[in-house]
Amino acid sequence: QVQLVESGGGLVQAGGSLRLSCAASGSTSSINAWGWYRQVLGKQREWVATIGSGGSTKYADSVKGRFTISRDNAKNTVYLQMNSLKPEDTAVYYCNAASYRGSIWGQGTQVTVSS
Repeated sequence: QVQLVESGGGLVQAGGSLRLSCAASGSTSSINAWGWYRQVLGKQREWVATIGSGGSTKYADSVKGRFTISRDNAKNTVYLQMNSLKPEDTAVYYCNAASYRGSIWGQGTQVTVSS
């Protein structure tokens, strides 16, 4: 069974950077896509970025050009490099692993961007 643990969140000033990590344990061979989502309290969870099994990436328009999703297969870890952060990026960020069997979510990590 795959388990995901996010880390790297924190408080950063507008214009600053953070790198989020999603460490996976268990067998990841069935995972065909990894993603990052974010959620503000009381709002719907929003898709941020995806990386496919072949390495292709997609981004939400709101983060395109500022965020980069990547993975290190040897370390079973997915990253979200967040640059030029804005106050509207403030949210709890969640890692997701998707396969034909279903999706798995991490516990989330808080990102707060001060103005």
